[in-house]
Amino acid sequence: MSPGNGFNPMLWNCDRQGCFNLKKRPKIEMFADCLPGRIAFSDIDAVTEICGNLLFLEWKEHQGICKGQEILFKQMTRLGPASVLIIEGNAELMTVESLRFVWNGKISPPEPADLDVLRRQITGWKDWALKNPARLRKQELPCN
Repeated sequence: MSPGNGFNPMLWNCDRQGCFNLKKRPKIEMFADCLPGRIAFSDIDAVTEICGNLLFLEWKEHQGICKGQEILFKQMTRLGPASVLIIEGNAELMTVESLRFVWNGKISPPEPADLDVLRRQITGWKDWALKNPARLRKQELPCN
């Protein structure tokens, strides 16, 4: 993989530059009083766009997402051309135990998976997105 094909590794060096979470992660909790009730901002691990379709990745070390993320993911996928892959595994080691797909307001049950299965799911989504440009502002999409 090379920069020409979208390869985009994180270049931060914690030993040299300090803890990324402390140095670079926005402290989104500072905006808690700007939103009503228990609503809060959520961080998303990765997102991409192809032909107006969005794919979000959310990595969890444990089974399950919090209720707030469940509501967010269901609403995002219900309101627009968005899908979410919930990956359960170890992000440091890039091991995958299971995957769940969120689409059209529904979350699938976890299915056993590994890194190869995740890569095939992402590739399958890419193939689908290229063949199914989002309907909103279709004339503006680069893949028409």
